[in-house]
Amino acid sequence: MSFHADENMAALLRSARLLKFSPSGLLQITGTKRNGPPLGRLYSGAIGGRRIGVSPRQIAPGLENASRSVWPYAAGGMRGYAVATEQRDEASLGVRSKQAQQFDWALAKLDSSVRRTGRITKTLLLRIFHDICRTGYPSGNQALLLLRSCGSLLPEMPLAERTELAHRIWEKLGELGALYDASHYNALLKVYLQNEFKFSPTEFLAKMEAANVQPNRVTYQRLIAAYCQDGDIEGASTILGFMKSKDLPITEAVFNSLVTGHARTGDIESAKNILTVMRGAGIEPGPDTYVSLLNAYAEKGDLDNIKKTMEAVESADCSLMDRDIMQVIFSLARAGHQQHVPEMTERMRHERGYVPDAMNLCLSLVTQGLEDTSFNILKTFPTLQAESLSSDTPNLGNFFLRHCVNMDTPVEKIAGYCKELQDSNLHTSPLLFTLSCALEAKKTGMSFELMKILKEQNLPIRPHYFWPLLTQHLKDHNTAGVLEVVKGMQELGVYPDVETFSNYILPVFSSMDAARQALKEAGLSLESEGFLSSEVRTLAATNLAELYTMLSDPSFPAVDLNVFRGSLIVGLRKSTDVESMVKVTDLLYKDERFSRGLSKPAETVSFLLYNLIDNMTEAEVQAQEDKLRKYFNQLKTQNIIISGNIYRGIRNLLDSYHVPELIKDVLTLVDPQDKLANNSVPAAPRVTGIEGKLEVLEKRLTELKAEKKPLSTTLKQALLALCAEENLVRALELKQQHEEDMTAGGYATLINLCCRHDNVEEALNLKTELSRKDSSVALDASKYIALVKALAKNGRVEEAVDMLKEMKEKEVPMNDASTTMLFHALNAAAARGDAPTIRRLQDTIFTLGLAKPTANLCSPLITAHLDSKDLPGALEAAMECQKRYGHLPRVHDIIVGLVEKGDTELLQKAMDFVSQERGEMTMLYDLFFAFMQTGRYREARKIIETPGLRARPGRLQWYAEKCIAGHQVEALEQMVDMTAKLFECDRDEMYSYILRLCKETNNWQKADALWTKMQEENIIPRERTLRMLADILKSNGQEVPFEVPEVWYEQAATAERAQSTKPASTPPVTAPSGTDYQARLLALCKRGKAKEAYGMLKDADKKGVALGPAPYDHLIRALLADGSMEDAMVVRDIAASHIPGFQLSDIATSLLIITQSKKGQAKDGLATLKTMLQADHVPSQLSITRLIQALGNRGDVAGIQEVESLMKGLGTSLNLSSMVFVNNTALAHIKNGDLESAVEVLEAVYTGPDKTGASMSFVFRKILEEDNDKALDKLSAMAERLANHFACYRPASDLFLQLLEMDKVQDAKFMLARCNAVAEQRDVLVSYLSRLAQRPGQVGKIKTLVDLIPDFTEKEILYPYLMKCYNLDKDLTSAKALYEQMQKEGVVIDELSLKRLAVLYRDAGETVPFPEPPESFKFYADKLKERVAKTQTTAE
Repeated sequence: MSFHADENMAALLRSARLLKFSPSGLLQITGTKRNGPPLGRLYSGAIGGRRIGVSPRQIAPGLENASRSVWPYAAGGMRGYAVATEQRDEASLGVRSKQAQQFDWALAKLDSSVRRTGRITKTLLLRIFHDICRTGYPSGNQALLLLRSCGSLLPEMPLAERTELAHRIWEKLGELGALYDASHYNALLKVYLQNEFKFSPTEFLAKMEAANVQPNRVTYQRLIAAYCQDGDIEGASTILGFMKSKDLPITEAVFNSLVTGHARTGDIESAKNILTVMRGAGIEPGPDTYVSLLNAYAEKGDLDNIKKTMEAVESADCSLMDRDIMQVIFSLARAGHQQHVPEMTERMRHERGYVPDAMNLCLSLVTQGLEDTSFNILKTFPTLQAESLSSDTPNLGNFFLRHCVNMDTPVEKIAGYCKELQDSNLHTSPLLFTLSCALEAKKTGMSFELMKILKEQNLPIRPHYFWPLLTQHLKDHNTAGVLEVVKGMQELGVYPDVETFSNYILPVFSSMDAARQALKEAGLSLESEGFLSSEVRTLAATNLAELYTMLSDPSFPAVDLNVFRGSLIVGLRKSTDVESMVKVTDLLYKDERFSRGLSKPAETVSFLLYNLIDNMTEAEVQAQEDKLRKYFNQLKTQNIIISGNIYRGIRNLLDSYHVPELIKDVLTLVDPQDKLANNSVPAAPRVTGIEGKLEVLEKRLTELKAEKKPLSTTLKQALLALCAEENLVRALELKQQHEEDMTAGGYATLINLCCRHDNVEEALNLKTELSRKDSSVALDASKYIALVKALAKNGRVEEAVDMLKEMKEKEVPMNDASTTMLFHALNAAAARGDAPTIRRLQDTIFTLGLAKPTANLCSPLITAHLDSKDLPGALEAAMECQKRYGHLPRVHDIIVGLVEKGDTELLQKAMDFVSQERGEMTMLYDLFFAFMQTGRYREARKIIETPGLRARPGRLQWYAEKCIAGHQVEALEQMVDMTAKLFECDRDEMYSYILRLCKETNNWQKADALWTKMQEENIIPRERTLRMLADILKSNGQEVPFEVPEVWYEQAATAERAQSTKPASTPPVTAPSGTDYQARLLALCKRGKAKEAYGMLKDADKKGVALGPAPYDHLIRALLADGSMEDAMVVRDIAASHIPGFQLSDIATSLLIITQSKKGQAKDGLATLKTMLQADHVPSQLSITRLIQALGNRGDVAGIQEVESLMKGLGTSLNLSSMVFVNNTALAHIKNGDLESAVEVLEAVYTGPDKTGASMSFVFRKILEEDNDKALDKLSAMAERLANHFACYRPASDLFLQLLEMDKVQDAKFMLARCNAVAEQRDVLVSYLSRLAQRPGQVGKIKTLVDLIPDFTEKEILYPYLMKCYNLDKDLTSAKALYEQMQKEGVVIDELSLKRLAVLYRDAGETVPFPEPPESFKFYADKLKERVAKTQTTAE
């Protein structure tokens, strides 16, 4: 649609209404039938969907007048055009990464809240809003997320506050540079409709024009809804006429709005007639339309017509859900017809999801001041009520009581609700819960009234109830407020305890004397235990001399040290009066008044001394070393002693604080009778490895035989080498030559090779020979299963069963890989259609307990029946599996077959069985997918719209992946369409499935239409969904109608290409005002045009135009990312001249540190960091890492130490590894030529406790890159020394792998020869293998590693990584060869590798020669991770 047409649209609305509404004339539109083409009808009517969200069903009379203040930033703050470009400035790379993570977190939090409760809280939304603002640089998707959350998802907020919050978000994000497109305006329109905010549609369109944003179909639909909400049919008809002239489809949502519009004008007959008009236009009225009509009758209080309409719904084969009826209830209550509500509540079926929907209805009613109606709805909660009655502590209505408190409902009314809940046994303590809510909300008056009611009911009132009320007064230093609460406590007969005095009352006063005076005037007794204890606490923390005077008075009552221990420790740490410290300690040591219970005073003081040191920081102990020494020496003169255990604890603390000199002073306090023990450290063993080639091994065998030496080990290695080459004949000859030296391992290897070659007789002969040599020897599981598979293949089933029995007798261990091999053995029989053999083997396996029954192991029997078209047999076998083993294998394929065959009797039997065994919901999904698979969409829709059915994401994903893999476009579209109103269905996920298919089929038209549908359904898309849609459109040369969220690693080259494809017709934008300058500057920065933005800023500065802080900061970031540090500093100076006190944001300052570090200005970077920390700003992790590396490159050891000290005092973790400091300190020493110090720094790490896992690869990489042979020799020697003397192999492993990484293979060999224990560092080597498999072109390095260390890991681990590499390299030939090799060697190929290989086949246009695993890559990856985790847990 041209923008010129939109200007005409706005002009039409501004002029007098020229068009009169004529439904029959306007709505003769083709292609809008409900049962028309799939994409054309996809989500028709979604705007009125029954999901938690906006719906025209919620339309009610507006509450507010239109306000022009909604649009203060509309002209300058909106995007200049709707085309999203690819280019982004590098300044935003770190921000983009954090932004993407933040959006995922925010969306997950909101999504979780909506799924659990059907709503979100204001607190959560504001938290996410503030986090996004603090990050700076909000994305369009984040803005969309926030805006769409400001409507009906906030039932606890009044409508006006919701709209005010939406405006605040719009304005703030606009200031921060968010670019708004049509989706944002549509979201704002939806919020207006949900919040019944009155505004001018004409002005709304005009503002969109001013921002150069084109309205789309969704915009017009919502403007129609806005007119109809106000009963302005004439305005709605104007837009309808315009939509018809532009051939825009008139959807069910528009008709629903018209029903409401006519009803609001008082013309209920015309509203009713809209349904006839719809049918005439080829659209069958759906549930949303009927709900709109029901709401119209509800507003009139017309119960008779409500009943008639509901009967019409039932006769129209259309069902209303509970939440639909709830909307009618809300309309009745809002219109003052509460007397009809009970009749409507009786019609609700209490489906799944009833409770969260009903809770939101109750909250909305309370927000509207209709608490009584809300309470009546609350009492209809059957599920909660049942749970409450059967549980120990029923608590029905917590949410209701909390909201009543927040909305300041009169206490008398709340008390009545509480009484009724308690009398009905629906809540054990509703009044106490309500009090906790009032206290939490700081509602002092309400809290005291509720406490009075509690007291009247003889319920106890505790001092801690008042803490929330005192907390705020304490923060505000409000003495009068504290005293007011204290007086209230007295009136209720509650006296403050020690915690209340110490933490909430006394701290508000300037001194103890002032506190005494004020509390005395308030009528409080100053002789109570609580006050005296709190006074002791205060003096213990502030004045030890006065404390001693008070405690030493014999008339002072006994007080346990535990009451004031913490305060005393604070006082001891702060005090410089050693004499008073000793006096107080001596008093506590000798006076039993301060040690209650079983503890002796001496023990109590011992623990006090330990706690004192434990609570001090390292810096404190070092600074107060002299004070502590005097303290300990004077304690010795007072004959105070401590136990050996306490001494050891203090000694360890002082050691860790690097103050060993104090230890001898503490030692003098130890009881002489205590003896101290010493510890010893055991040494670590070493293991070595072996390697060799086939020719060498055969030669070695000859030599060993001639020398009459044992050759069993070498013989086994030779056999393994021959098996790898699949040379059965030569292997058997070798076995014949050296039969007397054959071991069990050699026989097992040969048996496996014979089975692979289908030589069953030879395999059995070898096994017989092995048994003759040693009957107790058992093969491993893989060899037994290979024998079973070969025997079954050759019809020798009973012998195969005997093998299984032998496995049981000899207790052969089984693992997941063995179970998978059993499946393949059974599946081989299924391919031959040999059902009896499968059944015999299955029964034996499960009866003997060799493997637990699983759906996978049960499925081959069903496969055999299905392949032979025996559906009854397949069903019977599946039912038998369920009864015997609790599994229903391949039930989907059975049901699909029955549906295709039309065998209703068997189908009914299958469904009854599934329902009985697995539940009705499972049965419904099975039937739904079977109808979908066979193209019976009408029947499928009826199934999925069953009331009470809820989404099962795993099953929906399974079918979606199946559709994507098979390019079943229609089936996938139908499923997404049908699940629009499915409870808890993740709509973004559903749309992403279609978009993936659009991407595979390169269908941009369909993808573009989906974007409109997503807006109609008011979906908040995830960033990955938007990126996918943008990729589809851009790859086809289409404009992207939204801001594209980008990941941090996207290359600048992509951005430049996107810029080069920008339409030449984009009109230039002038900058006549500060607002326009600001908008253009932000847009240019976001598009990576830092230099152009810099020129514009200088032009604005010459003209004296001042901007806000955001554009200056954004431009500084963009310039720093381009390396233009000088220009960035000029911008900073310009900003400071216009904005007093201007400071760079955290992101900009971090970028400045990075830029200074890259330019070699490490000292300047360090100075910038110090300034940043002084301003309480937090640097990014990357900026600190780059600064440390720059200091290391300069050899600035002191600078690195200073940064480390600054980070320790930061107070927040940046997730910096300690090795960042260690490695760069070592490099700094190397830079300075001080190799000894470098070695000393590194050795300290690897010889210290719990540090042997740290990596120094970075150091080795740097010295190898710089060809620093001297440093390499020194560090190599260190690595070997650590390995040989300390059994610490990590440095040697790091060097070995770094040599491999840099293709220094010979050096790596020498390293391995000198330190062969590296070959046993399996975890490190496998981790390196895993990293290699993440990047293309790494197969050579993996093969080199395997050549050097052939046995560093199992083939079951190595081969999947190789397959992953071939997949990355698109190397089908090598992948095929690997697959064949795995089959020959009997290595079980995992499903993830099979999936990767299948994709390679498909991409090459070849037929996949094996059944492709049906699930997604993620599914199999997660499965593999779980298996590895279980293996590790078992090993541990």
